[in-house]
Amino acid sequence: MSIDSLPIFSVIRDRLGWLNARQRVIAENVANADTPGYVARDLAEPSRFQRMLGGGQGSAQGGAQGGVQVARTQAGHIAPAAPRTAAYGTVSAPDSETTLDGNSVVVEEQMLRMAESRMAYDAAISFYQKSLSMLRMAARPPGRG
Repeated sequence: MSIDSLPIFSVIRDRLGWLNARQRVIAENVANADTPGYVARDLAEPSRFQRMLGGGQGSAQGGAQGGVQVARTQAGHIAPAAPRTAAYGTVSAPDSETTLDGNSVVVEEQMLRMAESRMAYDAAISFYQKSLSMLRMAARPPGRG
């Protein structure tokens, strides 16, 4: 049995991947802070996280998740076992202000989102480390402290 097969580590890995992708989207928003007509975006939180946290319904923001499938262009290519879907859907998330040129990015709000993601990332890493520590402690022979 590998660590990857334990549900807690799978959820933590998924959470870290989502937070990484969210940081990319926030960085794109900041990079386009002066682009006319640019609307800030964010990632819809996958419903699996909400279920694990007890929310049940998924993201309050909604957002469609588009599917990505591997195409077999030649007979020698290996077909995937099951179609894979994109893990995260982007949603339009305009900030509190929109400039006259239609740009809705407020850098201060994006920095708050980035700090929020960083804190969640740190918490997930800490939870991962504590879970590994607990597994190590459980695997020790009796009498070895």
